[in-house]
Amino acid sequence: MKSSKKRKGTAIMPEEAMKQLQKIFKKRGSKALEMARNEILQEKIESKEAREALTYFMTEYWNDLARPTLLSLACEAIGGNPELTTPIAVPMTLISGAIDIHDDIIDESKTKDSRPTVFGKFGKDIALLVGDALLFKGLALLNKAAQKGIPQEQMRKIIDTVKNMFFELGDAEALELQLRRRRDVSPEEYIHVVKKKAADVEAHTRISGILGSGSEKEIEVLSEYGRLLGMLIILRDDWIDLIDFNESVHRIERECLPLPLLYALKNPEIKYEIDNILMKKKIAKRDAKAVLRIIYNTEGFQEYENLTKKLAKDAFAKLSLIKFDRQNLELLVHAMLPQTSRTAEFLARTTKPLEAT
Repeated sequence: MKSSKKRKGTAIMPEEAMKQLQKIFKKRGSKALEMARNEILQEKIESKEAREALTYFMTEYWNDLARPTLLSLACEAIGGNPELTTPIAVPMTLISGAIDIHDDIIDESKTKDSRPTVFGKFGKDIALLVGDALLFKGLALLNKAAQKGIPQEQMRKIIDTVKNMFFELGDAEALELQLRRRRDVSPEEYIHVVKKKAADVEAHTRISGILGSGSEKEIEVLSEYGRLLGMLIILRDDWIDLIDFNESVHRIERECLPLPLLYALKNPEIKYEIDNILMKKKIAKRDAKAVLRIIYNTEGFQEYENLTKKLAKDAFAKLSLIKFDRQNLELLVHAMLPQTSRTAEFLARTTKPLEAT
């Protein structure tokens, strides 16, 4: 295993980092994803609609290469064998898919990335059942992982980590429900929930440390890195939601407001201007665009950018304690930094009148 060399003064743009990661995702994550698909799709399901929904999710919608890749890279970073992560990556892929479907039901998200979710395409009842099927299949496979050479003590720690992840994610969702459609949410309240929701990514990096037979210190370093990376992923989505006006409308009407908007609302003058838009009975895409234009040049937008940069800096500091090849874990951090500098460019490209709905 080669040791990691520190890059001096090298700044990688998020776009370039993501391009590099796409190749790594395909190489490291495809095997576990394909195995997960085969495991769940071999189950006998008599209901045609449930079978169609499950097939749609696993073959057309859910293409999560990132989590199995993260397991592999984090294990390798402490000198472990990345192949050891596959028996855990398969059930975790199914469990993560279940969590995603259940989140869509809670958030009433009918589309994501211009694609219908299972909830949006098949309705709440079928989505709930498909999510349950993925969850129980994932947990069953996780229980069988011990038969594939993973020591019993490691499995005990892994199962405990998954249990803790579920409780923290459930708590985060419950707390987030209290923040919905509120304009008086403080950035600190929201960041607290974001930190708890990052338990998902932290669980994956902690599991990697366990599978890599890391020391207690190494496992804790990977866990702390995972928490920071998870927060960056969530906060990056906040920026992406703001520039996707359909998603922005959904956030305003049904979910918690994105962090840049919460920061902007701290300014009384800006708050008055934004409130006049948010208090409308029906929010249109042109309203979402107007909100983005208003907050872009505010101190709030800068505060949001400063926070993401600080999280990235902290993540890099954690990785500096890793002995082996940490370059790809650093690349993940670079890729998850929101490209806020491109917001003005994006607004300039969308100068044509927006549809009212």
